[in-house]
Order: sequence, then C-alpha cells, then structure tokens
Amino acid sequence: MDLFSAHHENEKEKMGPLANRMRPRTVNEFIGQSHIVGEGKLLRRAIEADQLTPMIFFGPPGTGKTTLAKIIANSTSAYFSQLNAVTSGVADIKRVTQEAKDRLMMDKVKTVLFIDEIHRFNKSQQDALLPFVEDGTIILIGATTESPMFEINPALLSRSRLFRFEPLTDHHIRQIIITSLQDKERGYGKYDIEMDEDALNHLVSVANGDARTALNALELAVLTTRPGKHGEIHITLEIAEESIQKRVLQYDKKGDNHYDTISAFIKSIRGSDPDAAIYWLAKMIYAGEDPRFIARRLYVHAAEDIGLADPNALLIAQAAAYAVDFIGMPEARIPLAEAVLYLATAPKSNSTIMAIDRAMDAVKNEKTGQVPLHLRDAHYKGAKGLGHGEGYQYPHNFKDGYVVQQYLPDHMEGKTFYEPTLRGYEKNIQKRLDYFNERKRNE
Repeated sequence: MDLFSAHHENEKEKMGPLANRMRPRTVNEFIGQSHIVGEGKLLRRAIEADQLTPMIFFGPPGTGKTTLAKIIANSTSAYFSQLNAVTSGVADIKRVTQEAKDRLMMDKVKTVLFIDEIHRFNKSQQDALLPFVEDGTIILIGATTESPMFEINPALLSRSRLFRFEPLTDHHIRQIIITSLQDKERGYGKYDIEMDEDALNHLVSVANGDARTALNALELAVLTTRPGKHGEIHITLEIAEESIQKRVLQYDKKGDNHYDTISAFIKSIRGSDPDAAIYWLAKMIYAGEDPRFIARRLYVHAAEDIGLADPNALLIAQAAAYAVDFIGMPEARIPLAEAVLYLATAPKSNSTIMAIDRAMDAVKNEKTGQVPLHLRDAHYKGAKGLGHGEGYQYPHNFKDGYVVQQYLPDHMEGKTFYEPTLRGYEKNIQKRLDYFNERKRNE
C-alpha cells in the first residue's frame, strides 16, 4: 500500500461508520486476543519486529481478524495488498502476485497479501496462491470464519501458521463501547451523551462477543436519538433494544433467573413435555446463555433421568454437545433442539443414578470387602501360587454366555444396587435379569 493509498484509506475510515472509525491502529490499541497478541506473544513479536510469515486468522465475526491485518499493514515495511475472496478470482490473484514479483525484483520490497474470507476461494484459486507463498513472493495473511482444517487446502495450510481468534468477552465489548463514547477524534467524545447502565448492559449482552455488532448498534442509537434542549443525547434501554433489534430478557446468567430457567428446562424434559422443554431452550439461546452449559446439562440428564430406558439418549446428547463445538452458534441450536425433543419424548428411568448412588453409599458406609480369590488377577508371577483366579469360570464357555458364580465380596453377596424400571429398553434388561436370577435359584 503506497502513501497515497494509505492516506485515502485513512480518510475513508474517518468518514465511515463508527465500527471503521474506531478500528485500533496499533497493537497497543487492540482489544482482546491476548493469547496471540499479548505482551511477549509470538504474533506480537513478529509484528513489532516486522518479521512476518504466512498465517491464517480464523474465528467468529467481529473478533478483530481484519483489524489486526490492517494494523500489520500500518506497521510493516512491506507493501500491503488486499483481496476479498467473495469478489476476487484467479485473474485477480495472477495480477496481484505478478505485481508482487515485479516489486520484489525491482525494488527489493516484499508484499503482504491479505485475503479476507479466504475460505470462499475454491481449490484451484487456493492452488494458484501456493507457488508464490512457497517462494516468498507474497506473505499471505488469510482470514476466515470457517474451520481452516476443512476449508483451506492442506498444502497451503501446512505452509501457514494458524491463529485462532476467540469471541470477545463482555468486558472487552464494554471497554470498546465506553472508549467509543469517550474518543473525541474518532468516536462521540465531543458530544454530550448519557447511556443508562441497563442500556449499556443490553448492548454488551446482545453483541455476544462481536465488536462490530456492538458499535453498529451504538451508532444507530446515537444517530436516531433526538437531542434534548441543551443538545444532550440520552440513550435508554428502550432505545438500545430498538438499535440492536432485540428485546431484553430478564435473564441474569449468574443469578436466580439463570438457575430457575435451567431448572424449568430440565424438569420439563423429565416430565416429558417437549413443548415446554423447547420453549425454555429458546429462552436460554435468545438470552445468550452459554450453549456449552446447555449441552452439559443435556448430557447429565440423558444419563440421570433416561439412562438405560433408552441408551441412545446419551449418544444424542453427546452428538449435540459435539455440534456446539464443531459447528458453533447459531446453527448448533438445531442439534440442541433435536436432542431436547428426543430426550423429552424418551422413556424415563432414574435407575442408573440410583444404582451408582446405592453402590457409592455401600462403599462409603460398609466395611471394605475383599475381592474373591477366583476373581483376582492371575497374570503376574506367583499369583497362581496364591490361589488367584483359581476356580474362575469363563462365561463364554457356558450356555447363553452365562454361569452362576460369585462376583461381589462375601459380605455383599445378594445385594441389589440396580433395579431397572419396566419402561423402554429396560423392559428387555429386566427380562434378562429375571432369567439370570432364575438360574441362580435353580443351581
């Protein structure tokens, strides 16, 4: 990027939307992602030393990928060029790489090529970049919201360093909004603006880690609020709701409402009411509840309240939990909803938790039993001489793969911890247990 282009870009940003105007200009102004640009971290050292290598930035929207690329553009001695994969093709790649080659040959100047949404390039377009990345003609910086493991060609991926951008925290979003209200050069510091605390909290919560969303909402709130008699602008909760097009919910993620809602959610599933269960799920998603928290509760519920009445429930819950991490929100709401509906309509049994709690109680409160000799390990040297394993009967050698023999310690013999219900798959389990018990009585 030459001086004229840089000046033109800076002027455009000064006149542009608030989210553009407030872009950090240096690493020191950059908020968030301390795990990659914090003091002493590899990427920060590379930027400060102007020793860049090919890299891929990946993470959710509004987390600073493009902003950090622009910071690099302002700090590197290399020429900075930019493409957007949505609007660019192979011809653009050839043009940019040829210019970079000429620049390197004629002026000894390297080129940093930033490609936004690089996952939109198909395989042939990505392959067109590869030779120029390999020979150092360009230093590639790619930004993507998708997993690079699936969207970037392995050859290009292997030559690049990956940097994962995490969603900004509520603290970061609050800091960005307050900075924008106070900044007199690029923000609203010259104006008399008062924002109610609940309005600020709403913008922070609904932004959900996306700085661009928060700043766009703030800008809309300021521009559409009629100034008072003395020019003051008062942003209320109602204005904040309208600006971000989302109504506030009385839902404190760490307070009573959080626990009351998750309690109603689980009890609705336990009570086999799919409509109530899906409603409480929707409320939690809308309020910005951590989807991993919801997935963990489904996981526990599948084992605690359904258990062996439907063993598939645990697998469905596991799949939903995996989807939360693999796909992310908002798409993961669909597997979560499927799991909720499956669990709510599944046969119920708490026999699993009852069994483990009875067994834990017995271990805690009764004397420690010895492992019967015939069950002890006989593989190590001298074990057989101690009688270990002697008399053990291998079930597979008997009819139906079952033989009557003692498995509990002597003082526990005859104890029952697991009592299946007659619901769902446990009816089949009970039939097998009845058969085993009949064999015991007859032998």
